[in-house]
Amino acid sequence: MTTRLYLLVSTLLLCAPVARAEDAAELWGKSCKSCHGPDGRAQTRMGQKEAIVDMSRAAWQKAETDAELREVIANGSSRNTKMKAYKDRLTPEQMDALVRYIRTFKAK
Repeated sequence: MTTRLYLLVSTLLLCAPVARAEDAAELWGKSCKSCHGPDGRAQTRMGQKEAIVDMSRAAWQKAETDAELREVIANGSSRNTKMKAYKDRLTPEQMDALVRYIRTFKAK
């Protein structure tokens, strides 16, 4: 690979869109907050109605893997909820950012 081509590829990779923490918070606010609440505790009307899990519980955080969370974001869930799939609305990077954002709900 020539030096010029290497520099071009490197620049493109460095400039590729990456979901930042602010993006994840914004995505959460637009797509998840109405049911899951601002802090993942599901203390919302829909959260109560659908018995949505409290994502801040340490036991839940430990039991759910990142892969499982990403799967639910991508394909939705029929487990006690009517969560819709986001695979056609979010990029893989955005879904990964949401998983990382969900991990911030962990009770201290």
